[in-house]
Amino acid sequence: MALQPAFPSFSCSTPEWTYDVFLSFRGEDVRQNFISHLYDVLCQKGINTYIDEHLERGKEISSVLLKAIEESRISIIVLSENYASSTWCLEELMKILECREMKQQIVLPVFYKVDPSIVRKQKKNYGEALANYKDKLNDDTKVDSWKAALKEVAGLSGFHLKKDGNEYEFIHGIIQLVDSKIINQTYFEVANHPIGVASRVQHVYSLLSIGENDIVHMVGIFGVGGIGKTTITKEVYNIISSKFEGSCFLKNIRETSKSEYGLVQLQETLLSDILGASWVGNIGQIDRGINVIKNKLCYKRVLLILDDVDDWGQLKALARNRDWFGSGSRIIITTRDQNLLSNHEVDATYEVEKLNHYEALKLFSVCAFKREKPLDDYMKLTQRIIRYAGGLPLALEVLGLDLRGRSIYEWESALEEYKRIPHEKIQKILRMSYDGLRESEKNIFLDIACFFKGVKVDYVMKILDGCGLCPNIGIKRLMDKCLITMDNSYKFGMHDLLQDMGREIVREKSPKEPGKRSRLWYHEDIRHVLEENTGTNQIEGMLIDLPKEDLICLSSEAFTKMKNLRYFINHNARFSKAPSYLSNELRVLNWSRYPSQSLPNNFHGKKLVDLRMRYSLLKELGVGLQNFQNLDRMNFSHSEFLTKIPDLSAMPNLKRLDVAYCRNLVEVHASVGFLNKLEHLSFAHCTKLTSLPTSLKFRHLKCLCVEGCLRLQNFPEIYKLKFFVKIDQSSSKVAEPIWYRRMKRKGKIDRRGVPQPWPSILNLEDTVASLEKDLTNNFHLTKQEFLNIGHQFRNWWTI
Repeated sequence: MALQPAFPSFSCSTPEWTYDVFLSFRGEDVRQNFISHLYDVLCQKGINTYIDEHLERGKEISSVLLKAIEESRISIIVLSENYASSTWCLEELMKILECREMKQQIVLPVFYKVDPSIVRKQKKNYGEALANYKDKLNDDTKVDSWKAALKEVAGLSGFHLKKDGNEYEFIHGIIQLVDSKIINQTYFEVANHPIGVASRVQHVYSLLSIGENDIVHMVGIFGVGGIGKTTITKEVYNIISSKFEGSCFLKNIRETSKSEYGLVQLQETLLSDILGASWVGNIGQIDRGINVIKNKLCYKRVLLILDDVDDWGQLKALARNRDWFGSGSRIIITTRDQNLLSNHEVDATYEVEKLNHYEALKLFSVCAFKREKPLDDYMKLTQRIIRYAGGLPLALEVLGLDLRGRSIYEWESALEEYKRIPHEKIQKILRMSYDGLRESEKNIFLDIACFFKGVKVDYVMKILDGCGLCPNIGIKRLMDKCLITMDNSYKFGMHDLLQDMGREIVREKSPKEPGKRSRLWYHEDIRHVLEENTGTNQIEGMLIDLPKEDLICLSSEAFTKMKNLRYFINHNARFSKAPSYLSNELRVLNWSRYPSQSLPNNFHGKKLVDLRMRYSLLKELGVGLQNFQNLDRMNFSHSEFLTKIPDLSAMPNLKRLDVAYCRNLVEVHASVGFLNKLEHLSFAHCTKLTSLPTSLKFRHLKCLCVEGCLRLQNFPEIYKLKFFVKIDQSSSKVAEPIWYRRMKRKGKIDRRGVPQPWPSILNLEDTVASLEKDLTNNFHLTKQEFLNIGHQFRNWWTI
């Protein structure tokens, strides 16, 4: 296996070529005829060509000539009959081949009425000239290097004009090739401010396995819009394109392929760029183009960049299989959709990292202040903008240029506006990913952007599933497109600018009337809708998070028109009155401080998944709960007026029930003990609760909390289940619960302080090995803390 070549040095800028072409020739042979004609045609074509006008040449090549060679994109070496008889020409040849190696200069040999084999084997005039140099110069090393140079150049692909050849047609062929080489080797402008590009380009270069010429290698680059995928790929192209027999950079594939003949146009561009003048044809159809690409390029070592791919059909038409291209070829694909790369089975992938804080600060400062650090007075505002941009190069550059030359007051005003309405240039780029989603995926994305960023994944999945949005596939699609993420705590994440983009999509549906939007999250918009009673059936969700706790003067009819409301989440608002109507489409009803003793009579809640009404005025839960068969969690904690838990047998899917700090709760229906899916049950600090269901038959219960329930008369029968119970004995002034004292008197508390008939664990230490891992992961207990369980009430007991 060939070793990976060292990463070439570069500065993320277009190489400085002063000339397009340098002409190397033996003046006595060709100056007055062939070279004169060739030079004239090159100039007519606008090809900037260097020609040495000096008829008299010294013994040593001039520094001016050496500099001209170094600054030329292409060198044309006219190997005429007496080329080798000039040491000047041979020194030029040596320098040209050096630039070919060091600067990837293109070298085109022209065998002018000389057979290439004569040059390669140094026969006839070439052999005689080199033999004379050995005798005259007495420098075998130099002569041997000239011989090697002639052999090397004779092995390159070039042009051969025979003695009876048509010189006019011959020159025309050279011009066509040179013209195509110049177009194909025109370097891309990478970026005005390529900060952070170098390290990312180096990462991509390392994945390309450039030294391995016996394989065709595909590399995928993915990331959110504006992260710099195209910028990085342009620089990679600039660095390595000259190493290939042909190269093509197909940009904006997503947009181009939307037109009727877009893919055909892309196929023709691919062939034209790589084959140059030798390609003259009209494809007409995609399937024909596929066959032409396979037949024309299967023996050619090419570099192909497919930029901004968003559909597998594009890859199928342009680079479906590796055997379409010759050994040593490299194909680079950029996309916002990671799944495309997986399905295409690329050899390596790279997710472009966002800029770190130092890189972001430098890029923004250069754009906003034309210097690498912000002005002192603007430092705090600059830091706010960098946090807002979240390391996205596009955003940093757009915002920096937008704020350049503006006052501090203008900056502050602009920042407030950005929070409400994203910059249109940023919005346009980011929205492309959203526009390519299916309808259900769009709804999932907007729900997360508006309501569920930072929320546990499993919880959101249940809610979305309850809405019929097929979240298992939808979430995966959004992650593949880099629109959402999942952190180490299994919570949904999303770039702030993507969240703003999603919210702006909602806002722009009805810029002036929030009541006609699908989702509401901005507190002023929500206050307007609820207090002015402007809600409509367009509203599907509300999230109330006021700057500080405040009163909303609610009209009792405010929810009447919101027939399609799926989510109502109130974090900190207080309401003057309760609604007379709630939508039966609700999946989440999270209403802290609900201002009534009961829910509306017409609320059935059949689709409800999450019911949370902490600190509510609810007194009785009523018969309406019998319809809540899809309910997953229910929380009425801190509801001071709640006195009893009714029959919950109609809630087979309930997993969490929390009535902690319901200090007037005195009755719990026996059906609670038969909720098979229940995992978390809390009666903590229900100080008037005297009894629990006599039997708790839970299969999946993980936590039962009775902390502070000091009036419990009897503890229920516990079946052989493994779960955790928390009992409060945090203060010596607090008496043991009644049920505990009663069991102790009857001798039903074992020597470890564990109530019976719970399964006895005679040797607690024997259980450590099997439970220690679970305890450490879930409750962060050390082994010694686990062994002390049963001796201190404040610890967790394992049964």
